[in-house]
Amino acid sequence: MTSPGTAAPVGRRRVLPALALATAVVTYFLIILGSTVRVTESGMGCPGWPLCYGQLGPIDHFHALLEQSHRYVVTLVTVLVLLTAAAAWRWARRQRTVLYPALTAVVVIAIQIVLGAVTVVTHNAPVTVALHLLMGLLVLAVTWVTAVTSLVALRPSGGRRLRPLGWWTVAVTFVLLLSGSLVVDGGASYACPSWPFCTASSGVPAPLIAIQYSHRLMVLVATVLLALLAMRAARHWRSAPGARVAADLIAILLVAQIAVGGLVATTGAPEALQDLHLALAAGIWVVLVVLVTLGWLTAADSGHPTGQLARPPSGAGGGLRRKMGPTPSTEES
Repeated sequence: MTSPGTAAPVGRRRVLPALALATAVVTYFLIILGSTVRVTESGMGCPGWPLCYGQLGPIDHFHALLEQSHRYVVTLVTVLVLLTAAAAWRWARRQRTVLYPALTAVVVIAIQIVLGAVTVVTHNAPVTVALHLLMGLLVLAVTWVTAVTSLVALRPSGGRRLRPLGWWTVAVTFVLLLSGSLVVDGGASYACPSWPFCTASSGVPAPLIAIQYSHRLMVLVATVLLALLAMRAARHWRSAPGARVAADLIAILLVAQIAVGGLVATTGAPEALQDLHLALAAGIWVVLVVLVTLGWLTAADSGHPTGQLARPPSGAGGGLRRKMGPTPSTEES
């Protein structure tokens, strides 16, 4: 046991947060690489699985090399997820806010790997591609939740920790990202060469126009919710460390994403812009997850006075520990 005032093990103070953060960052880049594979139509660059044309080494064709590189990064993320889960089990077994998302990431990444294989076997069937993206977004979310909870303490709260606005924003943004996937995978990227309204070219099937309109409607709803949450966090979540920075980032990324979305629609959806569009979308998703996690951990909507935070678990960084009041630790050493 770690008694009050005793320094926490180095693994809990440094190794676990470093592993969790590295896993989250690499997972973000995996999502971007997966987008590149999709928009360049390299998903079938390797028709077999798990090897590419029976090879482990480099492939001399662009699409095969891109798909194989994606699989290598999946392997790296899988190893990092397993190491983070092992570190959480070793050093934060009683810290459920860290342990549960770390173990959840193991389950989700396993499902994601299976879906990746199914996607190859089914020759990139739209349903499997959409499910693959859905699980990818969940992997991205749980790895960032693990990173945040390994650094920030759970603050005791006798009331509501987070208003429904936070949860609704997460849910609607998730649906928005899925609708964007349907635009790409359903072939609706070129259905409306105008923005913000959809002026379809003659001969464009009605279902593709409907997909575009649905996506743009979700953009509008999500934008309103994201703006409201960012304003609330910036003004009222003073007890949540980093909440103001996250709120400002959401605002910046949101403006950039809307601008890039307009360019994608009016310039014929070039591959580079589609990649940037998804990179910004994934960035908004990451910052939103971080912001909501911070708000929930610190009970930002509970109405307690600013700054009355509990001492972070021993896994958190020393700087955060010094800012928060001391409370006895009951975690295992």
